Amino acid sequence: MRSCENFRFIEKHRPYRDLTFKFYSDGTLAIIDNDGGGTVTPRELKGDSHDFYVRRRIAFIKNNLLAQKLKHA
Repeated sequence: MRSCENFRFIEKHRPYRDLTFKFYSDGTLAIIDNDGGGTVTPRELKGDSHDFYVRRRIAFIKNNLLAQKLKHA
């Protein structure tokens, strides 16, 4: 079963997008523009929203590595 962590992020600078980041346990990602309903790619992120994405992705990778280490220890 694939679990998902949802995070909402509202940009502080133009274009002031309201984004939902969905990080799935299998490593996939969905970024949804809550105002327009469309999806956003990581390449379209800038400034604070890009920094948020990178920090959450790094945290996911660290947690995944720790879980693998504990599983095989």
